[in-house]
Amino acid sequence: MTQALTPLPRPPVVLVPACNRMLGQHPFHIAGKKYLDAVRLAGALPLVVPSATPDELDTLLDLADGVLLTGSPSNVHPSHFGETVHDTTLPLDPVRDAWTLPLIPKVIARGMPLLAICRGFQETNVALGGTLHQAVQEVPGLHDHRARGDDPVEVQYGLAHPVHVQPGGVLARVLGAADVRVNSVHGQGVHRLADGLRVEALAPDGLVEAFSTADGRGFVLGVQWHPEWQAADNPVSMAMLRAFGAACQDYRDLHRPPSP
Repeated sequence: MTQALTPLPRPPVVLVPACNRMLGQHPFHIAGKKYLDAVRLAGALPLVVPSATPDELDTLLDLADGVLLTGSPSNVHPSHFGETVHDTTLPLDPVRDAWTLPLIPKVIARGMPLLAICRGFQETNVALGGTLHQAVQEVPGLHDHRARGDDPVEVQYGLAHPVHVQPGGVLARVLGAADVRVNSVHGQGVHRLADGLRVEALAPDGLVEAFSTADGRGFVLGVQWHPEWQAADNPVSMAMLRAFGAACQDYRDLHRPPSP
């Protein structure tokens, strides 16, 4: 009798929230290819979500094994942390804010893996009750973390400064290093870190560059830099993506075991 082959488990599914742009006179939902490529490098399947209503959030999470929050040219609207807009020339994305901010606490409450990059890092802090500097370069004692807009993209996303990885945390375990160099293309940054978050890395000027959840439940890692940029050629990025992908696989296996 021929023995039936055991089907291979499907790759974990990672939700990737889209941003919102006007292309000409028409609204579009978009997601950067580099983020979707990063999800695949993590061994997962990206699922771009255009937007969601409050009653759809749990249904979407029921489909998923992880969430990746992307960077974006847009900023989190400062009304979500009790401020008015400092620079009206900078883009906002209230449609994304409206559903990702309530989504984030649900992800963490489920113990679902979360990787939050740049804007995603900032919106995670805000969603959990933290605040942001709207213009880091104007804060005494902090450096200018922006890239020069007229530089080639390879220069903008080149390694810009070191970050000091805090001992005993998620990032230290994943990277096995105390200091790594990262890119820097952000104008906003963490002002007050939300309760329940733990500092994972600091820039030389003391700005928070990475955090995790203090209780250590599930895999939650937010980084201010862009590990998705040319990730396949960056050992630091690949270590982070592999750890995220492994966490998504573990979540899949726990919540969606294979059929007997």
